[in-house]
Amino acid sequence: MSTTIAGPPTVPPPTGPPPSAPARPPAARGAGLPWVATIASGLAVLLAAGPVTAIVQGGAWFGHALAAVAVVVVLGLLLHRLGAVVVAAGQAVGVLVLLTVQFADDGLLGVLPGPGALQEFGALLAGAGQQIDTGIAPVTSTPQILFLVTAAFGLLAIGVHLAAVSATAPAAAGVPLLAVFAVPAALADTLLPWWAMAAAAAGFGLLLVAQTGFRGRLPGAVALVAVAVVLAVGVGTATSFVGTAGRFDSGTGAGGSGGSIGLSPFTALRGQLDQRDPVDLFRVRGLTRPTYLRALTLRQYVPDAGWQATRPAPGVGLPGPIQPQPTGSGEVADVEVENLAFRDYWLPLYGDPIDVGGLPEGPWLYDRSSGTGYTGRPRQEDGWREQAFLPVPTVSQLRQATGDSGIGPEYLDVTGVDPRVTEIAQQVVAGRSNNFDRAMALQEYFTGPDSQFTYSLQTAPGSGDDALVEFLTVGKAGYCEQFASAMAVMLRSVGVPSRVAVGFTAGADNGQYRTISTSDAHAWVEAWFPGIGWTTFDPTPLTDGRTIAPPYVQEAQGNPPDPENAPADTDLSPGNNAEQQPLPAPAETEQAPSVALAPPPAAEGSVPLWPLFVLVLLVAGAFVPVGLRVLARRRRLAAASAGGPDATGAAWAELLAESIDRGVDHPQSDTVRGAARRIVREHRLDDDAQQALRQVVTAVEASWYGDVHPAPGDLDEPVDAVRAGIAAGGSLSLRGRLLPRSVLQRTPTAKPAAEREKATSDT
Repeated sequence: MSTTIAGPPTVPPPTGPPPSAPARPPAARGAGLPWVATIASGLAVLLAAGPVTAIVQGGAWFGHALAAVAVVVVLGLLLHRLGAVVVAAGQAVGVLVLLTVQFADDGLLGVLPGPGALQEFGALLAGAGQQIDTGIAPVTSTPQILFLVTAAFGLLAIGVHLAAVSATAPAAAGVPLLAVFAVPAALADTLLPWWAMAAAAAGFGLLLVAQTGFRGRLPGAVALVAVAVVLAVGVGTATSFVGTAGRFDSGTGAGGSGGSIGLSPFTALRGQLDQRDPVDLFRVRGLTRPTYLRALTLRQYVPDAGWQATRPAPGVGLPGPIQPQPTGSGEVADVEVENLAFRDYWLPLYGDPIDVGGLPEGPWLYDRSSGTGYTGRPRQEDGWREQAFLPVPTVSQLRQATGDSGIGPEYLDVTGVDPRVTEIAQQVVAGRSNNFDRAMALQEYFTGPDSQFTYSLQTAPGSGDDALVEFLTVGKAGYCEQFASAMAVMLRSVGVPSRVAVGFTAGADNGQYRTISTSDAHAWVEAWFPGIGWTTFDPTPLTDGRTIAPPYVQEAQGNPPDPENAPADTDLSPGNNAEQQPLPAPAETEQAPSVALAPPPAAEGSVPLWPLFVLVLLVAGAFVPVGLRVLARRRRLAAASAGGPDATGAAWAELLAESIDRGVDHPQSDTVRGAARRIVREHRLDDDAQQALRQVVTAVEASWYGDVHPAPGDLDEPVDAVRAGIAAGGSLSLRGRLLPRSVLQRTPTAKPAAEREKATSDT
């Protein structure tokens, strides 16, 4: 038996009119609109949005997400016949118009994003970043967060439409959809609900089966999506590695909240307080009188923004003793706190803690300088015990507490405060000769019978002036954050060291214990008095009975100050205690290893990171197929240039990939010669390219059937010439560049069919 190696393929030059391009599906030619695929892409985005419930409160965000997705879907259908580039650009403009209408006051003609609107967008992004960086998920649905949600879902919907509809590659849409899971998983410390994964699986399954419509395929499509949902639910409930907290939440969190609650460690000077249904957080036993429950304190004031948290100092390890029992006026209470649904970086404590117990060893510290118990990651303990000193100084003691403050200068810092605030504060405290009476005058300014201020869940609209000045002179309405922020700044401006405390009011007493809920979250003011310490004042004019009036406040309100009998201390300048000394550093025995805390609040005007993370994911998802194609091309050409047994296979695979990228199908049943003829015909190769193709085919057959392999460099020129000829026969579309077909489908090597050709030629 002898073996005959067939000669090179005969490829005559084309005669007559050029062959017409292969027929394309009607939808691709624009004869019909891809209704099913376009609508399915929008539904897939919305079904994948479930995890957002873990990072944003309420349901308002979904309406904004729905609006953004609807804009993308409608414009995708209207602009479909104009090509992928026009579609994507039109969708982006549509999302910008939506953002301008919903969130900007300075848009061109009310709908177009001009320079003023873009500045507003930057401020909204900065505000959203501050909430995310300093808050505990889920954050409140503020305008800043809703703007971020709208923009993010608009970008996401554009990316999914580009992949699933414009590029007809629905599987690639899974990359941008992954961002919907990646971002909440990175930001939320709560558990993702099982239904979120099930809905996302249903959306992705819908995307896969909707590309060519459901005609004749509906039963199979339903079965595929059902299986995907069942598998997703099974994985979500069985595995212990899904979700940032290690498992899926059943939605029946403590207190009926469906999750745990934390505090936002900053105060805002403008905004709206969105209250959800109250959720019980603590049951407290052992208190003899209503007392504020402090979680943390804020000492840094940022003008026109509010008070912000700073990193606590290394402190005393908990559980254990914190300090000896103070000797001042007050009482000691043994308090037991049962935690129902509070999860945070902060450990709420009463008064001046003496000893704290009932906590696990290691994670918790107490910073005595700020009065804050904290940990490196949000935790939810079952409860804790506290021996607390609850100071009850008398009015006389507070009025006589003068001299060196003994507190750090940062508590008198008024850098950047508008001079009009200082002027108002000095007018309010005029005639008050000691710090206590000044503090009482400021509290009465906000809460007294002659006050012009009112409690409201929403501040008055801003007019561009300093936010604090507007609150004091124009708006005169707000909630605890605004009142506490204003009084603390005004105290500093008249020389009284102050800070803002964030925590809870006393809650409801049923005779056996006090129940503290989310509706008791509160902010108040603490002023420093030498020899006494931090003392509570509450300037919020609440009318629901939740305000706590300490004994010294009640005494002062019943006994107005007597200027003649008060100690002389009339210097109202912020620096009246120029030689004050900071608190002594904790002893070495109290030092603990540094703890990785949440990042400090974002600086004014900074850009939040997680929307950039979403954008990076979208861009990376768009360029992954391109990158894979470039790597494959380099690998094949390098192997072809190196010569040897693998050279011809690599060269032939690369030529087939170039052809496939330009829309030519090469079935696995093709022989080498059959594929070569197809390349000549479909790409209209010129004579030089045809001759180069004959050289490549001859080398392939010689290597595969005759064990004669090319030397290094032998294939470089003919392969380059064929590639150039294929490129000259038709340029790549945007879809072909972003989503190369040779990456999304298997590139045939033709060797199996060639083996059959060899068998038929054996004699």
